[in-house]
Amino acid sequence: MSRVVDVPFVKGHGTRNDFVLLPDLDAQLDLSTERVRWLCDRRAGIGADGILRVVRSATQPEFAQFSDVAEFFMDYRNADGSVAEMCGNGARVFVRYLHATGALSSRTTVIATRGGLVEAEILGAQSQEIAIGMGTVQSEASSPVPITVEHGGRTWDAQPVHIPNPHAVAFVESLADVGELATPPLVLPSEVFPRGVNVEFVERVGTGHVRMRVHERGVGETMSCGTGACAAAWATALAEPSVDSFQVDVPGGSLWVDVAPEGHLTLRGPAELVARGTLQWPREL
Repeated sequence: MSRVVDVPFVKGHGTRNDFVLLPDLDAQLDLSTERVRWLCDRRAGIGADGILRVVRSATQPEFAQFSDVAEFFMDYRNADGSVAEMCGNGARVFVRYLHATGALSSRTTVIATRGGLVEAEILGAQSQEIAIGMGTVQSEASSPVPITVEHGGRTWDAQPVHIPNPHAVAFVESLADVGELATPPLVLPSEVFPRGVNVEFVERVGTGHVRMRVHERGVGETMSCGTGACAAAWATALAEPSVDSFQVDVPGGSLWVDVAPEGHLTLRGPAELVARGTLQWPREL
């Protein structure tokens, strides 16, 4: 018996936050933690910040009841194999893939995620800009417990935000002050984020315009983070209540976040598919 199985894949990215997509409509793949780590390894595997498994919602017991509304479930895994609630850049790449393969009959759709049902719309003639409804922010803004981020011998106050992934947003005078982000920043008190946290360092550029660097739980510093851009925009909106749309510059490009009065956020940005091929899927992993 062969020790490998041929498995198709597609590589894509959203502002250079990159993913391996695995079409697995009938949920036949055993996507173990070890396999995710292997796929995301930039030397031994394909290389990515995360995995997007494309599955029919009807095959998933927790989402089958929504299959008439959301045909597809986005099974997202971080590069270390851990499971995340949602991925804003990944969702755009996921929808871009569905559109490119003809799985979508219109330019609007709903996809199921662990963070809930997500509405998406394909914008523009080239179909590369996609808008994702990110839901309503949850924040402990009224909590008496102050949140701090420590990194490189410095400490910043931070704002906790869930959209739906957990984030700690720290405003800095300059992103250069942050230094390297090879190691996770320390967020205190640790019990506020028992399942880990993404940390955003945000520099104000002008009204409705910020720059951001991010350390993602389970990945490390990435070129972009969609939910992180939403967290940064919302935290900025607290000080700029008259602004309803924010540009968030990340190392991989720019994203836009629209903030509705009730706190509902919409993430807009590009999504590109760059390669497709066949994996030699090891049976032993």
